[in-house]
Formats: sequence, C-alpha cells, structure tokens
Amino acid sequence: MVFTRYRLYACSLFAGLFCAARVHAASPISSMEFVFESAPFPSCHASTIAQTKAGLVTAFFGGTAERHPDVGIWVCLHREGAWTPPVEVATGVQPDGSRQPCWNPVLFQSPGDGPLLLFYKVGPSPSSWRGMLITSADQGKGWSRPKRLPDGILGPIKNKPVLLADGTLLCPTSTEASGWRTYFESTRDLGQTWDKCDPINDGKALALIQPTLLDHGAAGIQALMRSRQGKIVESWSGDGGRKWSPPAETSLPNPNSGIDAVQLRDGRSLLIYNPVAKGRSPVSVAVSIDAGKTWRDGPELERGPGEYSYPAVIQTADGLVHVTYTWRRQRIRHVVIDPAKLEPAKDAPHAGGK
Repeated sequence: MVFTRYRLYACSLFAGLFCAARVHAASPISSMEFVFESAPFPSCHASTIAQTKAGLVTAFFGGTAERHPDVGIWVCLHREGAWTPPVEVATGVQPDGSRQPCWNPVLFQSPGDGPLLLFYKVGPSPSSWRGMLITSADQGKGWSRPKRLPDGILGPIKNKPVLLADGTLLCPTSTEASGWRTYFESTRDLGQTWDKCDPINDGKALALIQPTLLDHGAAGIQALMRSRQGKIVESWSGDGGRKWSPPAETSLPNPNSGIDAVQLRDGRSLLIYNPVAKGRSPVSVAVSIDAGKTWRDGPELERGPGEYSYPAVIQTADGLVHVTYTWRRQRIRHVVIDPAKLEPAKDAPHAGGK
C-alpha cells in the first residue's frame, strides 16, 4: 500500500506521464488517467460518469471559473480505449442573449434502449438555479434541445439517481435558498412527470446538501449527505424514498465537500470522499460490508497539494468500478478500481450508525 500511494502521489506531481499507465498488480487501482490533457477552458469541476452500450460517458462543467457566465456543460466519450476531446453540449444562454453559468451535471443511462439523460442546473448561484434536462439517443454523441424541469423540481443535484425495483427513478437533491436542505424527487417516466417529498431537515440544526443513495434492498435505502457540521450525515427510508428517518451524523469526516457512493453487485458498498476535517485532499475509498452500518478505510486515490474533490462513482457491466473527480479545478481524473482486490483495512471501522 505504501508503494501504491507513492505511485499515486508521483502521478499528481508528474501530471500525465504515469497517469494512463497500469499501477502495481497487487493494487485494487487498475489504472488512472486524465479525461483530457488540454481543453478550451481553464477551469472545470463536478464530473459525472455513466456507461452506455457504446462505452463510458463523462460530463462536467467548465469555463473561466465557477459562477462565471461562460461556464457550460462539457462531455467526453470513452471510445476505443481513449477519451474524446471535450465538447460543450449545454450552455446557460437566455432568451435575451445573455448567459448564466451552468452547474453540476448528472448522467443516467436509462434501461434497455432508452435514452441517456443529462440533468444540470442553470442560474447565477445555487440558491437560484433551475433544473434542466437534455437527452441523447446515440450514447452521448448528439443531444436534444434543453428542457426546463417543472417549477420546484431540480433533478438530481450532484449525484446519480437510483432506479428502484418498481421502476421509480429516485433522485437525490437539495436546495440552498433557505438553508441547506435535502429532499428527494422521483419520476416514473424519465423526467416527464415528477413527485417529491418534504425536506428531511430544516437547514438550521443540520445543513445538508448533495445526497448520494445506496439501495440496500430489504434493509432500506440509505442517503449519505455533505454537511457543514464536519461529518457525513445519513438518513434511511423503508418505503422507497417517500419517508425518511431523522438525519444523524456518522463518524465519517466531511470537510464541506461532495461525496458519492455505489452499491456493488456483491453486496458491498463503496464511498468516495475526502476523509479529513478540513481541505479537499486526499480523496479516498471507504468500504462497507454490512449494508452501510459501518465503514472501513480503503485506498487513497490521490493526495498532495491542491483540490481533489467532487467524486462520481459507478460499477460497470464487467464488474469494475469507475471513479471521476476534480483534479485541482484544472482537469478531471478517471480511476478504475478492481473491487475483487479491494479489501477493507483491518483497523477499527468508522461507526456508520443506523
């Protein structure tokens, strides 16, 4: 593990020289690379990733800087072993020709031959942004005209939705207009009609945004949330996301930074997060083998000076885990993890608490 962490740190120091290479055979990290080496924008953030029949797709926002009017949504496709250059697929151009920044894209590949959905936000700030949706019928090459979501609906705010067994697409979302409050939206027709529940917190005692969802089956649905209280906070639903338990702090640290998680097909849960009280380095993996009740530290993906944040994580059809995250606000990193080699650390677990 010491060798692996040295190699990962060297990768951050020497940019792309090692990044596309294979890492040590014993490591669960199969490969790591930058999604792009150069781009027509200086800053990027908030990546998302999905698998289509044609390959991986990632999206992120990019422009002069976060909140700048020229920030749009950019997409890269993974084809024939390499990422295509970034292409801007959505902007915040308004009817009068003015422009507002775009934020936080979220990809979801609908089942079968259904479209690839790309949710995003447009507005001057998170307290006043609006939910938007575009779709692709050709695995991310071409995109529909933007559609604004109904008033009061934002779509998934940062992390991917979860398709439940009854066909409901459960979307983790939050608002920042009157305190940081988390709630959940749902659609059964890929965004044509919507329902939502009430916020699960008042934004005062606990300030919670950007939930990620883990569907533990009979054990319920677990939401893990970013907070301003220094800890990842959790809530549980036993009825498909309509009602939720009172939010409770876990022992997992959160430096007011985004997280994401994925439920593996073997029953384990993976969390990608910044395991520190302050700052956004390192970015690491945590593993749960008991349906999210307790978590053990896994490998670090990156550490060193700068920001490594806002992860997105999926498991693809071949069983591998793919993670993307912001690399110093300059690029997007893509890491492939082999979960068969991912063993939880043997030290005492973090107490998740249900």
